[in-house]
Amino acid sequence: MKKSKLKTAVLGLNNGGELLLEAVHQGDYFQIEAVADKDTELAKRAAAQYGCLAYDDYRQLVMQNQLDCLLVAAGMYSCDEHIKTAIRRKINILKLAPPARDFEEIATFVRLAEGENIKFAIANPRRFAGGFLALRDFLQEGGGGQVFLITAICNVGNQVHPVWQTDPKLAGGGVVLSNCYDLVDQMVWNFAMPQKVYSLNSNQAVDRQQRLYLTEDTSVTAMKFSDTLFANLIASKTIGPKEKLLKIYTRDKILTVSEERFVVSNHLGLIEEELKYEADELCCMMKLLENFALSITLPDSNKLCSSGRENLQNMAVIESVYLSGRTGFPEEPANILQMSAEHT
Repeated sequence: MKKSKLKTAVLGLNNGGELLLEAVHQGDYFQIEAVADKDTELAKRAAAQYGCLAYDDYRQLVMQNQLDCLLVAAGMYSCDEHIKTAIRRKINILKLAPPARDFEEIATFVRLAEGENIKFAIANPRRFAGGFLALRDFLQEGGGGQVFLITAICNVGNQVHPVWQTDPKLAGGGVVLSNCYDLVDQMVWNFAMPQKVYSLNSNQAVDRQQRLYLTEDTSVTAMKFSDTLFANLIASKTIGPKEKLLKIYTRDKILTVSEERFVVSNHLGLIEEELKYEADELCCMMKLLENFALSITLPDSNKLCSSGRENLQNMAVIESVYLSGRTGFPEEPANILQMSAEHT
């Protein structure tokens, strides 16, 4: 007997929200009940396309619909209280990364969701991308020997960002939080949380005083995972071309990994293996949504791929990046994580 579809709605019709809608529409697990965006006409067009209700008020959507789950693409500054309301109404939540503006905010959502016994999940679709899946398989099979260095590179290129992302109070952070969350997730997912984080962050504002009131567009971060494993994260919104990849150095191999490629080279730079994949955001999102749906309908046999509690580690690392940028000293993500545990 086929299970009924989960009643869902989408908050925020930015690029991520449109991708969620299309993935839900093409999948077999959800019924779109409503969409919401501050742009009324945008909401109406989406509602007409997908045959659902349109709202320009997030609170009304949450309060006026009986939903099984809520898919959130909007910036957290515009919907944090409405997500809390949805959780209290026992509506499962999937939030597009980044999951919050800071560590305290995501910890609050995780505690609320666990108290109501519902799912609070984070959408990390690159976990389902071909190149990163090949990396995970390679590492779990023990290929290449011991890893001793990781380099993560994120150049945003000419990508256009909404104005609110330059405001620390609204956005929480700049290029590290907004654009590097998936790379941090890959490092933590595959190699555990680093012990120490040291970061330098800045932006290209001409006036030094103005620089203090804008999110960073350039960041260089060093991480210590153990006495024998180190990493660095280099991120920029100011240079191109667009590039997002990991380079992983083992005793025997160099792994170059992106969404579309997985390359194994020797230390002379000669390629020994190269796998290529189609960059298909829609396919990755559909796989992610399938996992989310099954974790709700058949939880005993389907573990949630990217829970809010698991993502506390990512946010502890990112919080350490920003804290280190302010203090000028290395910071320990475990200390931030421990503060959350003490309040649970």
